[in-house]
Amino acid sequence: MAQAGNKQKRLLWVVSVPMALLALSCVYPVFFAINNALKTNKGYILDRFGIVTEPTLMNFVDVWNRSGLSAYFFNSVVVTLGAVLVLLVISSLAGFAFAVLRFPLRKLIFVVILASLMIPVQVVLVPFYQTIIGLNLLNTRIGLIISYTAFFLPFSVYLMTSFYAGLPRELVEAARIDGAKLIQIWWHVMVPMGKPALITLGILNTLYCWNDVLISLLVLQDKRTLMVGIAALRGEYTTNVPLLSAGIVLAAAPIVILYIVFQRQIVSGIAVGAVKG
Repeated sequence: MAQAGNKQKRLLWVVSVPMALLALSCVYPVFFAINNALKTNKGYILDRFGIVTEPTLMNFVDVWNRSGLSAYFFNSVVVTLGAVLVLLVISSLAGFAFAVLRFPLRKLIFVVILASLMIPVQVVLVPFYQTIIGLNLLNTRIGLIISYTAFFLPFSVYLMTSFYAGLPRELVEAARIDGAKLIQIWWHVMVPMGKPALITLGILNTLYCWNDVLISLLVLQDKRTLMVGIAALRGEYTTNVPLLSAGIVLAAAPIVILYIVFQRQIVSGIAVGAVKG
């Protein structure tokens, strides 16, 4: 028994050391950004990797006011909230239809939706951009909301369909016997039962929309979102790294807080499609 215990301890150390190094490699960039954000530009040039000795918050003030980050932040909030709400409603309705209802070509349509997950965004950028121009949605927030909905909808539909398919069909049958219509069954039965998946989906889509640069750069060319504005802080020849670091910290803070609060829902929700069938 003692030998078995020693083997388990050694195995635990063998696993723990590389995991600790991996965790350190993930934490260090965060520390590096916060540390440099508290430096002056002169202090960064003199000692790029040293710990800040005279911290200052002026970089945060400058990047928020002078660089227009407040307007970019507002654009990101509006677009992200709008896209996430639309995605939740449409994906929940579609997931209910695919999982519960029986209609012609149901399986074929679902396979097409799944197949679209394998198409890289870069492949459809040219027709996507032409469509945005043709619909007069260029440089509009509603255009970016529709774009996010189109690109992130296949995964959302797949997740909700997988979750709803695992719910007991007796609930739907009982609601039908009571005379409930389809929209009533969806709202009073499926939505409350699907709250765990909906919360997870909302968090994941918030991460996708908030961190996006490529789609936002194409659609909102005049009205930038936060991540595009952060990218614009990099100069062509020189870059004020403390100012850029302050912008990165401000942009990442809401997402980090969101992840810390809902990390259990995120982890459990990612596995929904694997365990629900």
